[in-house]
Amino acid sequence: MKIPPIILATASPRRVELLRQIIPKFEVMPSDAPEVHDEQLTAWEMAQVNAYRKARIIAKKSPDALVLGADTMVYLDRETKLFGKPSDRKDAARMLSDLQGKTHAVITGVCLLHLRTHRQRVFADWTDVRFHPLTSKQIQEYLALMNPLDKAGAYAIQEHGELIVAEISGSYSNVVGLPVERLRAELEAW
Repeated sequence: MKIPPIILATASPRRVELLRQIIPKFEVMPSDAPEVHDEQLTAWEMAQVNAYRKARIIAKKSPDALVLGADTMVYLDRETKLFGKPSDRKDAARMLSDLQGKTHAVITGVCLLHLRTHRQRVFADWTDVRFHPLTSKQIQEYLALMNPLDKAGAYAIQEHGELIVAEISGSYSNVVGLPVERLRAELEAW
């Protein structure tokens, strides 16, 4: 792929690992853009807006780089209930209790932004995730195995996900935090 130097605008080690599957060399520069949570926007739109905001802050500092911003959201009941990052372990247990036995959507918005050429591509990917029915004991056992506080929806499919996830429909890497298949195609088209 012939593309400009890439900057990943995130502090997420999961996104770093996923991007390395496509691009071996890139810079990581976390974005401090505040995330938008606007009830007037759909989850699809909000994830893309947040990805753009994250990329834009870094692109202003490095206009010759191709900046990649991403934002992942977890929604239950087709976008009526947002699950962000839990405030504490009690909040994480509440989220997992709400999600147990149900199907929810994981939406990741992605922005590719090259400020010098005024070129951008913003898109999102959607994956449905169905949880097993879980008891409060099973939820506590799962939470004891991982840190839920930096994860939307209070879980990480790649960290003992088999204990809580019954089935997914869509991109596995999207649930981790970056839709690798779609991103690869977008970078090739770039």
